[in-house]
Amino acid sequence: MPQASSSRTALDCGPRQCRCPSDAAGGDRRLAPSAAGVKITERLTRGLCEAGFVTVSGLARGIDAAAHRASLATGTVAVLAGGQDSVYPPEHADLLDDILPTGLALTEMPLGWEPRARDFPRRNRLISGLSLGLVVVEAAKRSGSLITARLALEQGREVFAVPGSPLDPRAEGTNSLIKQGATVTEADDIATVSYHYKSMA
Repeated sequence: MPQASSSRTALDCGPRQCRCPSDAAGGDRRLAPSAAGVKITERLTRGLCEAGFVTVSGLARGIDAAAHRASLATGTVAVLAGGQDSVYPPEHADLLDDILPTGLALTEMPLGWEPRARDFPRRNRLISGLSLGLVVVEAAKRSGSLITARLALEQGREVFAVPGSPLDPRAEGTNSLIKQGATVTEADDIATVSYHYKSMA
């Protein structure tokens, strides 16, 4: 994997990222996102950024990357599964460089640590823990985003989900979350509920 640039640090955090409420966005890194999923992610993310929220996600392919890119101007947090010098997926090294001027890269793994399958659920625990709420845009039946949703609920976070066609395997997980009580969502809904949770903290 490519080496990280010298500008990357384990915690590169500006004042805004430290004080603003945050919401997490996630999808299924194993399946290519739909065009609609990317568009919805961009719309939700921009709406939350305008409401004063910071996006937290896992730098994965698909929905994660779309959420990060949509919030570059206002700041976004990328939580890594490996060390700061072992970016995964490697093609997102440039995206991480774009994030750092206004955002934050965070990992609990040491330098040189190559991410393994078991490290992604650990990363997901940090994503949900940093956030007031989790938005799942697309997720297959066994998506890692469903692990993040379970962790979010265990941590007392609100879980939001975007419904999809029952014929689309990328919607099986999100539709299941909605059946289990996840909030069907728009940006205003997420902001309202998240600010409520923040006021109770």
